[in-house]
Amino acid sequence: MQRGLNGWTGALLGMSLAVTAIGPSEAKAAITRSEHCDRLSHQLDEVIQTKAETAEVAEATTLQKTAIRFCAERKQAQGIRTLANALELLGVTPDDEAE
Repeated sequence: MQRGLNGWTGALLGMSLAVTAIGPSEAKAAITRSEHCDRLSHQLDEVIQTKAETAEVAEATTLQKTAIRFCAERKQAQGIRTLANALELLGVTPDDEAE
């Protein structure tokens, strides 16, 4: 019985040392869809501020309002797509860090 207990103790000690040696993960934590909505909306805000008033800016602003409503109604996938479309309309590649 003692021999079996020593085996388990050694195994647990070895696993804990292995986990400690690995340390915290360097991988980025995945962001939620809500956070992705916020990031894309912020990116769109910045782009709109740098553009002159054009028909594309007006349309992008309308799309942004629709996207914000989608995100607020828990339809984040639709909101993300709409924000991405608004950014592409203005010639900007959407920031897709979340994916």
